[in-house]
Amino acid sequence: MDVVRPEFLPTAGLSREEMESMQRDIASAAEFTDRHSLDPASVALSETPTDRETADGSGAGTEQATFASGDADGPVVVGVDQAFRDDESVSAAVAIRDGDLVERAAGRAPLALPYIPGLLSFREGSAIVDALASLSVDPDLLVFDGSGRIHFRQAGLAAHLGVVFDTPAVGVAKNLLCGTPAESLDDPLPAGTRVAIEADDSMDAPDGTVVGYAVQTRQYPNPETRHVNPLYVSPGHRVSAASTADFVEATCTGYKLPAPTRLADRYADDLR
Repeated sequence: MDVVRPEFLPTAGLSREEMESMQRDIASAAEFTDRHSLDPASVALSETPTDRETADGSGAGTEQATFASGDADGPVVVGVDQAFRDDESVSAAVAIRDGDLVERAAGRAPLALPYIPGLLSFREGSAIVDALASLSVDPDLLVFDGSGRIHFRQAGLAAHLGVVFDTPAVGVAKNLLCGTPAESLDDPLPAGTRVAIEADDSMDAPDGTVVGYAVQTRQYPNPETRHVNPLYVSPGHRVSAASTADFVEATCTGYKLPAPTRLADRYADDLR
């Protein structure tokens, strides 16, 4: 996978002002509308893909792996997640096509920054670039564990890396970084519910702009006693907010998180 916009690579050593300025430039370059040939049915998963070659654990934790894909010619969805080991960021990329796991790639980079809300891509981005650049397949959709347009400067992790590779990208976050839900999220939501997240005065986007959705991908039968919180999904690049929610729902397989990032999370843990 090739870097298309090297001027936006998350370079270490920038000042906070320089990083925030770059994020505003990234947001200007990002497209929060649909410019792709995908539909949710083309990437939908009925069950979580499995790594047949290493199902017995013999290959767990290997840095790179390519698996047989037969004559599959469907779109490639790549899940990306990160883990940390000492002073190192470890990134895991897992590629899925036609319901099968077809490739895994790992990336590593020194941790150059502490955790600073809103600057996550500069802390973790170099390892992600390393992992994605190692893939032999070209993704049609990138699914990141992190925000996209739901970000103070509309340039979260999914937007930043989506623009760097000029590839359709979506962000899937467990917590709401900024923005305001159009409806209250105080009570547990039924599965399948979507609530728009609108820009507020903490963001660069005009107030009221729909920048993503709270998506309830699953729920317990009795949410009054035990419930699942929604995911906060937002477009990164070349995908609209509504399509982002569609893709996330299509790739969930009975779990809260979509399968691409669940598998990437598992692989990242193996690498760590």
